[in-house]
Amino acid sequence: MTKIKTRDRILIASLSLFNSLGEPNVTTLLISDELDISPGNLYYHFKSKSDIVEELFAAFEAEMLDLLAVPEDVDISLDQQSFFLHLLFEAVARYRFLYQDLVNVLSRYERLQVRFNRLLKKKTAAFRNICESLRRQEMMAIEPEELDSLCEQLTLTACYWSSFDTLSHLDDRESVDPGRGVYQMMHLMVPYFVPDVREQAKLISRDYL
Repeated sequence: MTKIKTRDRILIASLSLFNSLGEPNVTTLLISDELDISPGNLYYHFKSKSDIVEELFAAFEAEMLDLLAVPEDVDISLDQQSFFLHLLFEAVARYRFLYQDLVNVLSRYERLQVRFNRLLKKKTAAFRNICESLRRQEMMAIEPEELDSLCEQLTLTACYWSSFDTLSHLDDRESVDPGRGVYQMMHLMVPYFVPDVREQAKLISRDYL
């Protein structure tokens, strides 16, 4: 069995604690206690909690940038669209501490603000590429102004769904259900699908509940 390096153990434990307790409530002392290592050992790998947060964000950012690179010139099926949403909400769930207290986290880690805003723009662009593909295939009927509003609403929902979902189980922040997020996103798009596609989309969305 391969032994996990201490640096990686710190990142794994920090992510778990941030997600379960909320990042503001976690200290480097709590992280070192969780791992049963000395604060000095943790400090050897990370000089501060902000260094840990930034490295976790970098991993999240790399994952998201890869996922959001949706080509502009390909035909995207409903199954591919729903799978994209599934992967998106799985990533958000893994790094949900970023989203559950988004404004406060970004206000305290200013260097992450520009990078997070870039991800927001990438999300909106990815949703637009998906919708444009569906429209080209005559699966979706939507006017340009409606498309702008829909893509913004999809970005908003993807961004704040984690916080909304957490409100329903504040006593158990470990309980996450990415499927409900996929369901809601699919249903934001349903009114714009042509009738036969609309019914297919509803069936696909129910599988996520």
